[in-house]
Amino acid sequence: MTDQAMDPDGVRLLEDAAPEGRFLGRNRELKELRADIERAGLDTLSGRKAPRARVLLIAGRPGSGRTALAEELVRQVAGRYPDGVLRARLSEPDGTRVPVGRAARELLDVLETPVPAGAPEDELTEALRTALADRRAVLLLDDAADAEQVDALLPDNPDCLAVTVSSGPLTGIADVRPCTLGGLDTKSGVELLSRLTGSVRVTVDPRAAERLAEQCQGLPAALVLAGGWLAARPKAAVADLARQLHTDPGQDGAVSRVGRLVHDSLPTTAARMLRLLSLAPGGLVDPHTAAALTGCPVEAAHTTLDGFAAHGLLHSVGSAQPQYRVPCCLHPLLRDLAAEHEKPGELQLARARMLERIVRLLQSCRAITETDSPQARERLLGMPRALRFPSPRAAADWLRLRRPALLAAARLAVADGELDTLARRLMSQLVRAMAAHFGTQAAASDLYDIHGLVLDVAERRALPRERAAALLNLGDLDAHNGRTADALTRYRAALDAGREANDPYATGRAMESVGGAHLELGDFDRAADWFGRALAERLARGEPAEAARLYGRIGAAHTYAGRYGDALRDWRAAVAGHRRQGDTAAQARALSELARVQEYAGRLDESLRTCREAVEWARRAEDTRLQAALHLRLADSFAHLGDAASAALHRSTAERMLAAEEDPEGDSTPEHGANACEIRSASAED
Repeated sequence: MTDQAMDPDGVRLLEDAAPEGRFLGRNRELKELRADIERAGLDTLSGRKAPRARVLLIAGRPGSGRTALAEELVRQVAGRYPDGVLRARLSEPDGTRVPVGRAARELLDVLETPVPAGAPEDELTEALRTALADRRAVLLLDDAADAEQVDALLPDNPDCLAVTVSSGPLTGIADVRPCTLGGLDTKSGVELLSRLTGSVRVTVDPRAAERLAEQCQGLPAALVLAGGWLAARPKAAVADLARQLHTDPGQDGAVSRVGRLVHDSLPTTAARMLRLLSLAPGGLVDPHTAAALTGCPVEAAHTTLDGFAAHGLLHSVGSAQPQYRVPCCLHPLLRDLAAEHEKPGELQLARARMLERIVRLLQSCRAITETDSPQARERLLGMPRALRFPSPRAAADWLRLRRPALLAAARLAVADGELDTLARRLMSQLVRAMAAHFGTQAAASDLYDIHGLVLDVAERRALPRERAAALLNLGDLDAHNGRTADALTRYRAALDAGREANDPYATGRAMESVGGAHLELGDFDRAADWFGRALAERLARGEPAEAARLYGRIGAAHTYAGRYGDALRDWRAAVAGHRRQGDTAAQARALSELARVQEYAGRLDESLRTCREAVEWARRAEDTRLQAALHLRLADSFAHLGDAASAALHRSTAERMLAAEEDPEGDSTPEHGANACEIRSASAED
């Protein structure tokens, strides 16, 4: 079987030429499932249209070809659903239930429907139903753990179809009739072996082929493994394999028996790699992962993985870069084999090597974006060639392709509990790499999950500094998505953690964040108080630039509260502080806000003078949009004073400046610019 590959969890030939010839057997099941789509359900017997998507259930053991049958059904009916096919796997390879919220977010990402980072499960599932309300789409929900999972993801749209794969019936979902799979009939099983091994060996000994198909219990996964074993041994007869399985029937199922035989017949190094693939995060493996697990060169790992895929032990994931999936039906066997042949310390060492390799790849992935940094270039050149990316584009493509495995690696590292140092390094590098390539906004959902994992480690290991950083980052993301009350709770917890760690930086950040949350909630007195506490911290640490900025935030809180005298005092302090630091742009913005407060206080002449001064400093800072905003403010002021000619002059100047900008419709007017709750980058150092 040198030019073919098989889906090890089904019976689909991946390289057959004709689409109609790709699928083997299951004609009766396909006919029943297609008829079930048209069947009138309980809700339609009285003439009412079904309120939800029709659910088809394919039930069977892993290895029975259930996923392949679902894919074939979807292929046959896809033309009736112009909005495409959405796929979600609802169980991890080890059987762990995938949270509904994570599955819903992955589906929303495919639909390009933005949802706030950290949104709760109910909000995510509601957003999914809304996104599918006007679509005709197919949902393929693979390896569902229970009915609650499926029910939460079903669209309230009868024009959609949900094809669900599970090990058993999903009690609780109305009007679902399971299509239960057993093994293939003997004729189809023999035909599958013939396709895999070549027809000659089956033709010369058809009885042995039938006996082998029966020993595999007709399970496609077992037949694929048996066919791969024979294809790798052109001189072996079908009867040889049937005899080995007969003499050592074992107590496990057919897939495990054939899988063990295949494992035991591999060379020592290949067999070790195969069983260590049970440690691959999310069941996804690439040459780097396999090389790190076994300690072999990347090129050798790539060759071995290709061999595994060619003989049914892995499923090759179609992409520009090599990536493979460990079949769910083989994962329990590989895990048991690893426990039998490897000592616990060796498994832990292999896992640590894999995570360390991921950390170094992420470092390389981020470093290649820092083209202006000599230190980053030096670090990059100091890495082995196998860990370097040829270009930023290649690094971004790798990060995007490996994203599910990288997130799974982070969850795996945290769940392990014995590799917390590695886990913290991995998550720190993952945050930085995602921010560098995708931006904090685009990666916000993933960053929220990662910071939550950091918090888990920090709480488990009693690390107050890391706990404060994680809480601050999570609070920033909550605040940015309008969950201000939740953000305030996190900021207060971060303040406690910062004080426990005796970390003045975290304490100061937390105080300012608490103030920003109170400002957003309209509690201006508390906002000014907390900004004042943060200011005292900055002054005590000798940070005049930050102190000047905080004077502005206190001034903003006083402005909102209508205490214009206090606001003028603090804005003047902000202007003076920025002037001493030589920050021309910040000085111009502070003068702009000072002029606004003077106008609110009824001091129009002072406001005009300050506004003109702000225009001059904005010109020196080359901030065209701020200049335009100030000219518009001057125009309004002169209009209030009855000077129409001056108002028209300033307005035309502003319009001319805005017309020269690339985005004339954008609005960078510093309206409450120092007032809003500042959102810090989620990729800040942990």
